[in-house]
Amino acid sequence: MAQVLSHVPAHPFNDVAGWIEQTAVLPLLYRAGLMQWSELSFGWTLVAVYGITQMILAYAVCVPLERFHPLERWTTSKPVLVDVFYTFLARVGVLPIMTFVLFYAAQVQLDGFLADRGYVPPMLETIIPALFGHPVVTFALYALILDFTDYWRHRLSHRFSIWYALHAVHHAQRQMTFWSDDRNHVIDEVLSFLWFMLIGLLIGIPPLQFPLLILMLRFVESLSHANTTLSFGKIGDRLLVSPRFHRTHHGILAAGQKSCNYGAVFPLWDIIFKTADFARPPTPTGDPTAPEAMATGTYLAQQWSGIAHTVRALRG
Repeated sequence: MAQVLSHVPAHPFNDVAGWIEQTAVLPLLYRAGLMQWSELSFGWTLVAVYGITQMILAYAVCVPLERFHPLERWTTSKPVLVDVFYTFLARVGVLPIMTFVLFYAAQVQLDGFLADRGYVPPMLETIIPALFGHPVVTFALYALILDFTDYWRHRLSHRFSIWYALHAVHHAQRQMTFWSDDRNHVIDEVLSFLWFMLIGLLIGIPPLQFPLLILMLRFVESLSHANTTLSFGKIGDRLLVSPRFHRTHHGILAAGQKSCNYGAVFPLWDIIFKTADFARPPTPTGDPTAPEAMATGTYLAQQWSGIAHTVRALRG
């Protein structure tokens, strides 16, 4: 781990993470008798700092849009409070920390397994040698590849009824806001993480860049879920997923297994594979086939409803 961190350049995020690690994380690990995890403590803390920063940035950008240019107005926003909890859990809580730890552990095991047998661990630069010495371009390609594979993960989650029964937790929200992006069943989140982890290992994404990539992509996804009339224009909507483009995917007319606009960040994949719909006017969101508990229940009620919904899909 020390070798990985030695390549991390000094910047304010590292300084903040280092201070928190020294003043809070390491003392807690010591008192709990968990110092065997101390080598990973900086990574944990840095991922949490990234997540907090991403939440603050999303709030600063999306709240004014939703307040001054809303697409819908509601008498109560109580159902949105559960989505706030989902977001904290996914961006700052245990999920991003486990993403870093598990991805790091998997990459160490894979690299060791391949090295013992005389193989070079996979790297995008070995596939495209011109990328050596161009970390910004490489990082951008990582994002493009992850988004392409996420398009297919998302599309497949609508294709299979059992998988969609879990994914319906995300689509059940009738008051969609920028908080709704992380509204997912925990099993669906695990499937998504395993999908991303496999791709990340195949192209050799560095452990500390992996959670950063996920958080950056999810910032765009937060914006695309915002309750706003914002559009990027005829050309812009075809370059980056806008709230208008993604709302069509969440509309009640597109809910279920035959949807459209699956792209998370780049509409390019929907355009190429003919699943894009730029013409449909905005409609209310939600899934009329989902149990009510998925739309208005507590976090635990939504999670349990997702499991029950999946069991029904398995039976029928």
